[in-house]
Amino acid sequence: MKVYQTNEIKNISLLGSKGSGKTTLAEAMLYECGVIKRRGSIDAKNTVSDYFPVEKEYGYSVFSTVFYAEFLNKKLNVIDCPGADDFVGNAITALNVTDTGVIVVDAQYGVEVGTQNIFRTTASLKKPVIFAINQLDGEKADYENCLEQMKEIFGSRVVPIQYPLTCGAGFNAMIDVLLMKKYSWGPDGGVPTIEDIPAEEMERAQEMHQALVEAAAENDETLMEKFFDQGHLTEDEMREGIRKGLVDRSIYPVFCVSALKDMGVRRMMEFLGNVVPFVNDMPAPVDTAGNEVKPDSNGPLSIFMFKTTVEPHIGEVQYFKVMSGTLTAGVDLDNVTRGGKERLAQIFCVCGQIKNQVDKLCAGDIGATVKLKDVRTGNTLDEKGCDIAFDFIKYPEPKYQRAIRPVTESDAEKLAGILTRMHEEDPTWVVEQSKELKQVILKGQGEFHLRTLKWRVENNDKLPIIFEEPKIPYRETITKAARADYRHKKQSGGAGQFGEVHLIIEPYTEGAPLPDTYRFGNQEYKMSVRDTQEIPLQWGGKLVVHNCIVGGAIDARFIPAIIKGLMDRMEQGPLTGSYARDVRVCIYDGKMHPVDSNEISFRLAARNAFSEAFRAANPKVLEPVYDVEVMVPSDVMGDVMSDLQGRRAIIMGMSSENGFEKISAKVPLKEMSSYSTALSSITGGRSSFTMKFSGYELTPGDIQEKLLKEYAEKNNED
Repeated sequence: MKVYQTNEIKNISLLGSKGSGKTTLAEAMLYECGVIKRRGSIDAKNTVSDYFPVEKEYGYSVFSTVFYAEFLNKKLNVIDCPGADDFVGNAITALNVTDTGVIVVDAQYGVEVGTQNIFRTTASLKKPVIFAINQLDGEKADYENCLEQMKEIFGSRVVPIQYPLTCGAGFNAMIDVLLMKKYSWGPDGGVPTIEDIPAEEMERAQEMHQALVEAAAENDETLMEKFFDQGHLTEDEMREGIRKGLVDRSIYPVFCVSALKDMGVRRMMEFLGNVVPFVNDMPAPVDTAGNEVKPDSNGPLSIFMFKTTVEPHIGEVQYFKVMSGTLTAGVDLDNVTRGGKERLAQIFCVCGQIKNQVDKLCAGDIGATVKLKDVRTGNTLDEKGCDIAFDFIKYPEPKYQRAIRPVTESDAEKLAGILTRMHEEDPTWVVEQSKELKQVILKGQGEFHLRTLKWRVENNDKLPIIFEEPKIPYRETITKAARADYRHKKQSGGAGQFGEVHLIIEPYTEGAPLPDTYRFGNQEYKMSVRDTQEIPLQWGGKLVVHNCIVGGAIDARFIPAIIKGLMDRMEQGPLTGSYARDVRVCIYDGKMHPVDSNEISFRLAARNAFSEAFRAANPKVLEPVYDVEVMVPSDVMGDVMSDLQGRRAIIMGMSSENGFEKISAKVPLKEMSSYSTALSSITGGRSSFTMKFSGYELTPGDIQEKLLKEYAEKNNED
């Protein structure tokens, strides 16, 4: 195939809500460009985009699919992204390496929560947007309502390029107000009949054409002056104005298609080929050093690895974008992220699972390679002497988690390797080996996200696994001062063990003055601080230890052992075995034996003294609380609110946002376990939510009692 230059390449993401018809549209696009000879279908399980077994099993996209088309002497690289919110990581990746987003909207359901979510992502990344209203042949299709919603939610920048003459089963014609022509199709779609606009449609068409001309002229002073002077623009001038408007997001053109019947698809492809920005029309990406890296084919060679898949009979396939320079097959590159060298023996242009070998790719182009030694998603590979690195893809926080383990314990290492590989394929699958919970925690974007992983592990890797409710990482702390002492004494022939520790504990607060005097009952204890150790805890909070021993009651060489004993109990709190935090300890007295005292004796004495004091210091269990934002349609607002309140949520605020209601709340992690499933059930899948760790707060008394009882029973059993 021809080597396309940077100014001949356009990179496009195909986006939209689940069920909006992106995969079917991708088939029609490939067919219209001559890449495939016949269109596949989801029912027949033979589409270019959905070629993985799990996608055929579930009937919709799980992974993004890269394909390309040579059209109008240009190269269009397209990434078809899954619509389900659970797989949003694919869309985020795609938008970061492409330049324009085509958002597909189902004419039957209009703007859905998923549509808004993906639009917000395009806004945050400042990417041009084109809307394609699809399924105009659907039984419930309503173009006018759909367009009205889009204008209400996305604003006056929404400008129709076309409108249908009818919707529903009879859809077969539309008016194009850019070209001012009528397009109509036969029952099988495909090549349209292009005619003059009928007289009865001319007034509406001219009105919409005028609005489009004004929107195009607004983006260029020269065009604006010409428009004011002449009242119209040529077709080429309109294209130029629209292209500039796309780049600065001042116009969102709207197209009409029926992907299933292949109506309107070729016309939209012509617009993509003629109007949307080239790679070099867009602002240059910025590397980790803050420098712009322009897509210059003559510049230093740097490629960014944005996606990994594992395919049968091939193994790992690494997808990349040429950020700068010109890539040739057989080149040696340095992995500036991980170190080491890599040879790209073969490079490919990809169309689903079909890989066409090429010799060269210029800056801005997208390709794939295989059989690299040690490359991960997100790595940058540079030619020798070049020191460019990229790290621009930011993924959302996980929203759903489960503990995962193999059915057979001996398969734990095998499972770990599989999960590492899965994370490479989809970075929004996050795996955490929790020392605290003694579980492997798998985190993702929702129940279906994790269920997909389970299906793949069990069916592709033939490894049965179990999902379990993850334990909650509670914390323990104290609310008042308490005193305790403990003598550890053991004599069993030979050398004995002896150590006695007296200590006072109290809640730690930042900036508190040094301890002075404590009173317990009728006795007063004066502290004289000789040394302080402040220990930041990995799990949050601090342990502060004051050595207040006078008169040599305990030799200084035993203080480290005493601190180890304190840390033993901080790592396994006396109440529930959870991590303890924010405790200040004064070691003020003790005893030792000239022969039998040793480190283990003082470690055990400190551990037990701390446990006694902790239980007497009005201890509390803290639970993790998350900031949760829920986007819901107004008609189910009450049901969602009731469900949240049943989860001990504290509602922080409510607001309306583009036709949807946004609820902000603080919710304990324990109550969020099955929330994604429940929310989908309540709202019929029309809502979404985000959650982010907020902090630790006191657990209600009844729940704390239950936790203490469960821990005591477990210890008795053990």
